[in-house]
Amino acid sequence: MAYDVVVVGAGVIGAACAEALTAAGLSVAVLDRGAPASGTTAAGEGNVLVSDKAPGPELALAQHSRRRWPHLLAELRDLLGPRRAEAEWEAKGGLVVATAPAAAGALADFAAAQRTAGVRAEPVTPAEAGALEPHLTADVTAAVHYPQDGQLQPVLATTALLAAVRERGGRVRAGVTAHGVVTGAGGAVTGVRTDRGTVPCGAVVNACGPWAGRFAAAAGAPVAVLPRRGLVLVTAALPAGTVRHKVYDADYVGAVAGGTADLQTSTVVEATRSCTVLIGSSRERTGFDETVRVAVLRELARKAAGLFPVLAGVPVIRAYGGFRPYVPDHLPVIGEDPRRPGLWHATGHEGAGIGLAAGTGQLLADLFTGRAPEVAAEPFRVDRPGVMTQAEAADEPA
Repeated sequence: MAYDVVVVGAGVIGAACAEALTAAGLSVAVLDRGAPASGTTAAGEGNVLVSDKAPGPELALAQHSRRRWPHLLAELRDLLGPRRAEAEWEAKGGLVVATAPAAAGALADFAAAQRTAGVRAEPVTPAEAGALEPHLTADVTAAVHYPQDGQLQPVLATTALLAAVRERGGRVRAGVTAHGVVTGAGGAVTGVRTDRGTVPCGAVVNACGPWAGRFAAAAGAPVAVLPRRGLVLVTAALPAGTVRHKVYDADYVGAVAGGTADLQTSTVVEATRSCTVLIGSSRERTGFDETVRVAVLRELARKAAGLFPVLAGVPVIRAYGGFRPYVPDHLPVIGEDPRRPGLWHATGHEGAGIGLAAGTGQLLADLFTGRAPEVAAEPFRVDRPGVMTQAEAADEPA
């Protein structure tokens, strides 16, 4: 059958787009070369953050998405029932700390700027930070509490979104590799070419995450989306309440916004519903090299134990890594491609895709159906210099 839209990519971004499109009454198929939520989404920590973003378009999208997630999950529970819609949502809040005197001023300035944009960024003393997190290091020089930060389980959330797509008559196909698009008059999309044949459709959404650049090039409209790798450690279960918030060192914000290809690490610690502790974070651009370097894992563990000394003797039960979709100007790409009518992109969220997914899906569906979006779409357009110009340069032979 022909679909109104085919979404390529069954991670959290693709699932959120498909859910929002089916909620708007459109017929949708979701394709993925692997299992749903098995790529970048499975390698995420489930962060729904406003604390790590400076005032600007991404923060506006993050605030919209943070408001949207609880309502979206409630809608999924109404549609699917509580068991099928379970996503382990926790409005736990975040705590950002400085452990060097020189970082305290920068943290305070960053929080003050965020407050002008409507973020609840509440300065706390080192003693108050210790009350919020009793196992935190005594070396804290300044801290800011972010009660709006949240967390969910990304694979469960994605599974629930895709279940809603199926419930509304959409289709989710795993093990189907998309190789490009079929075009008709004027170069408009009329289908998606796959290893299982052509899937006819009126439009396609490129939600391929770190592989979005490859699919866009195959569709004749390259975009500058590159893989940026990250690693996470998982500890054995600890007593409940050992780590109560998402806690990270103030240098994390700089690492997120940095553009270097070299390895960057910053301390991020948070507990899961099962009482294991997730330890991050690392960022480096190594292409699609999946090699796990023990030196990186050791650095993550060392820094985490510096922030939470209680972790020094806790076993690490596993480590996992994933590729995140990096765009040079650090903004997601959301919207229709002017070079290929019917080709839409929803990618480039890097490590913030879980948090931004609910807002991204709603924004794309609003643009697709002609509704007035709740956040400005212009900053995320495809035809901005940081996306198309650099993509074309990267496509030239070396």
